[in-house]
Amino acid sequence: MQRLCCFPGALITKLTLFAVAILSLAACATAPVQEMSDARQAIRSAEAAGAAQRSLHSLSAAQRLLREAQAHLEAGAYGDARRSALDARDEAIKAREQAAQGIEVRPVPP
Repeated sequence: MQRLCCFPGALITKLTLFAVAILSLAACATAPVQEMSDARQAIRSAEAAGAAQRSLHSLSAAQRLLREAQAHLEAGAYGDARRSALDARDEAIKAREQAAQGIEVRPVPP
């Protein structure tokens, strides 16, 4: 009788873990709409701050990463699209900060 008492608790625990796993997978399977929007806004902000003149390397990298994110999105690779969009946003923020400080940053030749 005691075994039957513990069984519902174990079943609930397993079902909860299963639900968490499904929700985690579903989060990865959705289009990264917010991340794409954030990256676009960050790039526009960097351009407005003068990154095209003061931080062209970082701005160009952000634009390239956004194009990659768009290509991944169109291919249905939402995880890759999300990562590229987040990287694009970070690179654009870096470009904006450099432009705002008035620092002209050029890439170091290899």
